[in-house]
Amino acid sequence: MKTRYSYGGDEHIFVEVSEEMSLAAFFKSLSITQAIREANLPGVEEICPANASFQVKYNPDICSPETMLAAIQDIEKAQAAGKAEIDTRIVEVPVFYQDPWTHETLMRFRDRHQDPDGTDLSYAARINGYDSVDAFIQAHSDAPWFVTMVGFVSGLPFMFQMVERDKQIQVPKYVRPRTDTPKLTVGYGGCFSCIYSVRGAGGYQMFGVTPVPIYDPAQNAAHLKDFLVFFQPGDIVKFKPISESEYHEIVKQVEDGTYQPRTKSVRFSLSEFEKDMAGYNAAMQEALYEH
Repeated sequence: MKTRYSYGGDEHIFVEVSEEMSLAAFFKSLSITQAIREANLPGVEEICPANASFQVKYNPDICSPETMLAAIQDIEKAQAAGKAEIDTRIVEVPVFYQDPWTHETLMRFRDRHQDPDGTDLSYAARINGYDSVDAFIQAHSDAPWFVTMVGFVSGLPFMFQMVERDKQIQVPKYVRPRTDTPKLTVGYGGCFSCIYSVRGAGGYQMFGVTPVPIYDPAQNAAHLKDFLVFFQPGDIVKFKPISESEYHEIVKQVEDGTYQPRTKSVRFSLSEFEKDMAGYNAAMQEALYEH
């Protein structure tokens, strides 16, 4: 991957890690931005990692563009020479697939869909070669997902599944965007899954909903007392299919202030992951469910 640097006016540096979307590109972007943050460079005001790029906003009165560019390039070289590892966490996200709320919504917008006679899940299963919706749901929830960026709307995570390239699910967005999407919908567009943090317009396919708030400006949810946004780039997400009764039970726990998502701190190694993706994923998930 050849890195391309460019200036954005006199207070931004844009860094394109790769022209191709891949876990390696995401990881490189994330590891460099983490190192920039840890370096505490004079003048840096904001660091924004993305899927295969990142941007650094800085104060040119404190640090010149040339000096900032050189400092970031030095950090990239140091990262390339070291081990591709980060400290992060794996998070369980329960999902009520084929729920009534996203189903009602998707049926209202069939005229904007590639398959007006089906559902989003049946369409996604068919074009990816799965013989049933249940088999597709299993493929979507079996392997974990790497949060590559958070944004578009507040708290919304974009996630890339941690599987071999030939196993990647690919589903196009709606032909025309919807004007409505239920809050906490688990969506899919291209090769990315996401969770809609708020109700609003959207174009991703809708597969289900999670009962776990991921954005709470009032910080009423017990797991969002420290910060109003739940996800951060580098998080590893494991979807867990749940029933309708389980969904309502978690909603009640959230409202009671007793719900805490299952999480586990892990050290992620890109090289070890690439040697044996299925085995590495299984080990992380075993760690998540250890007592």
